Amino acid sequence: MRQSPSWVPILMLALLILGAVLIIARNLVFSGNNWLTLVGLGCIMGGLFTATKWR
Repeated sequence: MRQSPSWVPILMLALLILGAVLIIARNLVFSGNNWLTLVGLGCIMGGLFTATKWR
């Protein structure tokens, strides 16, 4: 059975946390900027995609 490199779970957590922070920052600080929401959702989707590659 193949194992993932050690950076895969670190990247997954980093993307998920970064996405959540961006969305929270958009709601608390930058109220008129929708790009932060899109980038945050993209980071979360990247984290979920990375989670599917973790073995």
